[in-house]
Amino acid sequence: MRFASILHEGAPVAVAIHGDLAVPIQGVTELGPDTPLSLLRDPPLDRDATLPTHGLHRRPVIPRPGKIVCVGLNYAAHIEETKREHSDYPVLFTKFATTLTGPNDPIPLPPESEAIDYEGELVVVIGERGRRIPPDKALEFVAGYTVANDVSMRDYQYKTHQWLQGKAWDASTPVGPDLVTLDEAPDPLTLRTLVNGEKVQEATTELLIFDVATLVSTVSEFATLEPGDLILTGTPGGVGYRREPQLLLSDGDVVVVEVDGVGRLENTCVADRAR
Repeated sequence: MRFASILHEGAPVAVAIHGDLAVPIQGVTELGPDTPLSLLRDPPLDRDATLPTHGLHRRPVIPRPGKIVCVGLNYAAHIEETKREHSDYPVLFTKFATTLTGPNDPIPLPPESEAIDYEGELVVVIGERGRRIPPDKALEFVAGYTVANDVSMRDYQYKTHQWLQGKAWDASTPVGPDLVTLDEAPDPLTLRTLVNGEKVQEATTELLIFDVATLVSTVSEFATLEPGDLILTGTPGGVGYRREPQLLLSDGDVVVVEVDGVGRLENTCVADRAR
C-alpha cells in the first residue's frame, strides 16, 4: 500500500493512495507516531471522503518524526569522490523535524551559504517500536520507504568535523511523496537525481555498503526506534560539490530525485533573501 500526509482545504489529513484516489484514514491527521504498522496493515478508511490525487498538496510524508537519523558515506563511489576512508561502522548524523519540507515545495537557498548541493536518498520509515533489533528481524520494524533530497550547505558542513550545521537548515530536506510498504517496493531499488533535466546520480540499493537491515539494527542499539522515525540511507556518487567543475544549486534550478517504484520529488530552488 501507499500512504501520504496531505493538506485538504487547509486541514492536515493522512490518506491511503489507491491509483489516482486518496482515501482519508479516519481520525488521523498525519503519518507518524500515530500510524504504526499495526494500523497501516488494516487502516480505518473513510471511503465516503475519497479525493482525487490530482492537485493535492503533499506535506513531508512524515511531518513530525521523533528522530531523523542520516547515514553518510554509504556508497563506495561517494566515499571515493570525497577521498575519505572506508569504515566498518556507518557514519551517522541527525536532522530536526523543522528541516523537512514537502515533495514539491520550493527549496529555500540561504544567503549565508555559497555551496549548496543535492543528495538523492532512499528513506526508511520505521513502523514499530524497537530496541536492540537483530538484523534478521529488522525489516519487521519497517513501515516502508520514501524518498529524500538531503540538500547540504557544504561550506557550513565542513566548518567543523561535525556535519550538523551543514545538514539541518530549515525546510531544506524534501521528503515524500508517499510511504510505500515493503511488499510494493521492488528489490533492488534504483535511485537517480536530475538537476535541470541532467542525470547527475544513479545507483541501486545493491550498492549500499550498510543495507537497510544493518542500519535499522545499528541505530536501535543506542536509540529506541519509534513509528514515524526516519533513516536516510545515504547518497550515491555524483554530488555537485565533488564534480569538476562543481555543480552547485542556484536560484531557479529544478532538482528531481526519484526511486523507481517508490516515488519522485521535484523541487525548485528559490533564493531566500531573508536574514
